[in-house]
Amino acid sequence: MKNCLPGVRTLVFDAYGTLLDVSSAAAALRNELADKAIPLAALWRDKQLQYTWLRSLQDRYVDFWQVTSEALEFAMQTLGIQDASMHAKLMDMYRALKAFPEVANTLRRLKEAGFVTAILSNGSTAMLQSAVRSAGVEHLLDAILSVDAVRVYKPHPRVYQMAVDHLGIDPQEICFQSSNAWDAHAASAFGMRVVWCNRYGQQPERLPGKPDFQIKTLDELPGLLGLD
Repeated sequence: MKNCLPGVRTLVFDAYGTLLDVSSAAAALRNELADKAIPLAALWRDKQLQYTWLRSLQDRYVDFWQVTSEALEFAMQTLGIQDASMHAKLMDMYRALKAFPEVANTLRRLKEAGFVTAILSNGSTAMLQSAVRSAGVEHLLDAILSVDAVRVYKPHPRVYQMAVDHLGIDPQEICFQSSNAWDAHAASAFGMRVVWCNRYGQQPERLPGKPDFQIKTLDELPGLLGLD
């Protein structure tokens, strides 16, 4: 297959929902959460994202660990989960989210082909370092970039600019991968090449920017780069 992304030198990945399965924390405790495991995971994630956007609009930044904790408090209260120890258990599991099955092999193939690989994430530096260590992919990443450095959350353009500044290359030499449609559109509007990993069958957003390609899982990415 031909390279559909000529000129791309660096592959930058969103972490949560793209490399890391955000539902795996609640899934690991499904025996204790019973029929609330799936709705808890969904509400926790939705509220987590809402809080990042709202805090950015209010210019009231706190790190992603606090946002995640407060979103979990909201979700547990909403679903009537009263076990006081469950919050701590779930937060501990969030430090060690499982990577999606194809992630390690995809990153390995990209590294072997000479591409630079990086994460650009809302996660705090400590959260991301813990997560990639736990997932066993730390050695397959050249850089881990956290919004802590700019103190605002995606999709603010400063986040994407931070990646350009750190990597020292033109936005068009970066291909950004995200499972979040809003994130994919924002990176495209900023000027990056974008592959939207549409794991969840989302509809395209009615927002500025347009992903260059859409895939279902990351193991389709090497083919777009002419590696198959």
